Amino acid sequence: MEAREMIAIRGLTKTFGTGSDAVTALRDIDLSVRAGEIFGIIGLSGAGKSTLVRCMNYLEHPTEGSVTVDGKKLGALNKTELLNARRGIGMIFQQFNLLMQKTALDNICFPLEIAGVSRKDAIDRARELLKLVDLEDREKAYPAQLSGGQKQRIAIVRALAMEPDVLLFDEPTSALDPEMVGEVLQVISDLARDGITMVVVTHEMGFARKVGTRVLFMDGGQIAEQGTPEEIFEHPQNARTKEFLSKVINVI
Repeated sequence: MEAREMIAIRGLTKTFGTGSDAVTALRDIDLSVRAGEIFGIIGLSGAGKSTLVRCMNYLEHPTEGSVTVDGKKLGALNKTELLNARRGIGMIFQQFNLLMQKTALDNICFPLEIAGVSRKDAIDRARELLKLVDLEDREKAYPAQLSGGQKQRIAIVRALAMEPDVLLFDEPTSALDPEMVGEVLQVISDLARDGITMVVVTHEMGFARKVGTRVLFMDGGQIAEQGTPEEIFEHPQNARTKEFLSKVINVI
């Protein structure tokens, strides 16, 4: 039996600005992500990848079209309902977005306590998650005392603390030094084996090819091609996909 549709996007267009200054970042996007999929989004800078993933939790509001996550049409929700819906949608950004004045432990506890979880239960959950990413010995460290890879691992488990149904990653390794990339990708790969639904905007082609269940190539704010990693990386059909891949990996 086919897994249920976790994310449904219909006719999505996003325009920034008005009149002669208007820029259309996304144009008429239709997309479906099934529960448990690891959905990789690739493409050149400026193709609309980050805007698309930000529309998936309404950090960016579409100009036209709809976004439905786990059966909830986000555009039809009031502010309180949208806030509640977002608790089921974890978001990991390029720049970590950690609270610099809080320790690693308290960064993870923060969203839990905001949601009404007791301090004791929040600490217990945070310590479980720190073990998950091999950072239990860094619970008292502040972000300034952590490496880039450690900060991103904290950001990932902070999102996991709310037990989301969906995790959205916006270029999670782009702000890291090359030697830090592997440790973050390993955490995401481990999560993939746990069956959580993930959408990952990435420039790491090897990761998208190895871990993704489906890959989407964006060009000029539109979906140029999508398919399994084998279809996209070994047998691309679109000329723009072929051109892109020929520049970034030796597969064509």
